[in-house]
Amino acid sequence: MENTDIKIVMDIHNIFRARGLRLCIAESCTGGLISHLLTGRPGASSFVDSSVVCYSNECKRDLLGISTELINKYGVISEEIARAMAVSVRKIRNTDFSLATTGNLGPDTMEDKEAGLVYAAVDYKGGTVSRQLIFNGGRALIKLRAAMASLELLLDTIKSAK
Repeated sequence: MENTDIKIVMDIHNIFRARGLRLCIAESCTGGLISHLLTGRPGASSFVDSSVVCYSNECKRDLLGISTELINKYGVISEEIARAMAVSVRKIRNTDFSLATTGNLGPDTMEDKEAGLVYAAVDYKGGTVSRQLIFNGGRALIKLRAAMASLELLLDTIKSAK
């Protein structure tokens, strides 16, 4: 990780802990990497409530309650699914913030969507924000970039939340 990546993780830790906030995470394409990055630092248990890796469509449906209709309409690699995952996991766990990711790490096209296309969403009491992300590179690099960009979205949202 680069210094800016470490700073993002440290800033999230500091803000969540200082404000007494709780976070839950629903990861698809990032496969637990976001959780790993956050829980790798001491004190994460004071704000990380839970994390789930919902990689399959069935998990998104059965565990998070994402409807088959929504999945069929937009595909799992979509802003709509990222937002639905974030809203659902926060509702299930009743935390202050949630973060969700979905996307295509590659190398093949999925759902007519190119490798490197990722969506991240944050849900909180003020609403839901999301971001489309596009990366080049191999699976591991895309996954790391997606995790860090998702954490950056979380940090931006926390800073703007009142």
